[in-house]
Amino acid sequence: MDATSYILHVLQPEILAVIAMGTLGGIIIGALPGLTATMGVALLIPMTFGMDPVEGLSMLIGIYVGGIYGGCISSILIKTPGTPASAATVLDGYPMAQKGEAGKALGMATIASAAGGLFSALVLATLAPQLANIALRFGPAEYFALALFGLTIIASLSGDLLKGAIAGMLGVLVSCVGADPISGASRYTFGFTGFAAGFAFTPALIGLFAVSEVFVQLEHIFDDRVKTMKVSGVWPTLADLRESTGALVRGSLIGTIIGIVPGVGSGTASWISYNETRRASKTPEKFGTGYAPGIAATESANNAVCGGALVPLLALGLPGDVVTAVLMGGLMIQGLAPGPLLFQDHPEVVVGLFTSNFIANIFMFVFGMAGIAYFSKILLVPKKILTIAIALFCFIGSYAINLNVVDLYTMLGFGVVGYVMQKFNFSQAALCIALILGPMAESNLRLGLLNVDNDVIKFCSGPITLTFLLLTPLSLAWPIWQQRRAKQKAARAAASGGASS
Repeated sequence: MDATSYILHVLQPEILAVIAMGTLGGIIIGALPGLTATMGVALLIPMTFGMDPVEGLSMLIGIYVGGIYGGCISSILIKTPGTPASAATVLDGYPMAQKGEAGKALGMATIASAAGGLFSALVLATLAPQLANIALRFGPAEYFALALFGLTIIASLSGDLLKGAIAGMLGVLVSCVGADPISGASRYTFGFTGFAAGFAFTPALIGLFAVSEVFVQLEHIFDDRVKTMKVSGVWPTLADLRESTGALVRGSLIGTIIGIVPGVGSGTASWISYNETRRASKTPEKFGTGYAPGIAATESANNAVCGGALVPLLALGLPGDVVTAVLMGGLMIQGLAPGPLLFQDHPEVVVGLFTSNFIANIFMFVFGMAGIAYFSKILLVPKKILTIAIALFCFIGSYAINLNVVDLYTMLGFGVVGYVMQKFNFSQAALCIALILGPMAESNLRLGLLNVDNDVIKFCSGPITLTFLLLTPLSLAWPIWQQRRAKQKAARAAASGGASS
């Protein structure tokens, strides 16, 4: 079969329906404050078990795309970001809504989200195959160096480098539970046969992101319902669109590039895009007052991250952000290993993901523009009902994968860990990435050393291996340098302020 046949397979009515349902579900999840695209994907991964790989993964892509976009709804209407990716949208979206232009603000957000998403989908289809061709030259040494480099992403995921390192080391330690990858000997199971194969990946993710959020929501379960406002006039004016063109282009480029860089994420992309757009604007004083280009900059950037983050996941097997780290679990459930061999062994899955990404962005635009008048009603769901429903789905999803009670213990255990990490500002994403990359680093290190008779110099001598090993300390040093630079700027600002007074 050729690429055209694979594309036509995705265009079948049943798969289009699954993408549409996933996208709509993602929009609803993203619009509800406290829920995220990460949680939506983690909760619904068990539903893909037994599905056709393209069908199941297409649904998850739809949830991803819809969830990132959906966060702008509550950001604009009630000044509460539905997802971290839409935090910057509050700056201009809510003031515009306060001026009676909530519909126009949501319309601009929808147009910008679709523009950024479609642009990054085009980059994904163009760039990922090229990276995969290069990655076909990877062996155990190269994969170890790549995994080691990927683990340094943890440093940029936490504002506190020490806490990020602790979370990462905890993830690597937990990933060692179970059978030794080379000898098969049992490790750290303490006699519990249920953990002989290690912790089940999907229940761990559901616990880490979804159950932990349930615990957080339980603290405020009796809070009053959110008040909403009337929404009308959904299309921005031609003047607004012309004025926002530069912001759309800039946001799409910034979001796609940041998405390709592993570990940064949609939230960072939206803030960088907003700041750069304001800095390049001839009227920076309008930003923060209800200015359409401010919405265009943030929403085009955070949705462009979706396609960009899939590039390293599919081409290198390296999650681009937290959501793609969870998506990696969906691939693994289907028996698929993300990376260069995916392009070679399962081209139908790769082409299917490319196509479903395009289609999901189109559905997102259609649902977004058609549903703007009704979005405020989504926010009326009582928190008690929502929290109970999430908890129920967590238990059903975790148990349904293997029909194993041990998976429920895994889910609850990781839920407690995730809750404690939230309370003490530890990065759950750092732990998640370490859980994924830790086994990859260990198995390839030991296998590679066996292949060269434990000759470390020979093991590290390949050009790709050396490149990643050199990038590793730079990746660790970069956030440290950024923190020091920020402190120096703050100190100079404080000194100049004191002198002037």
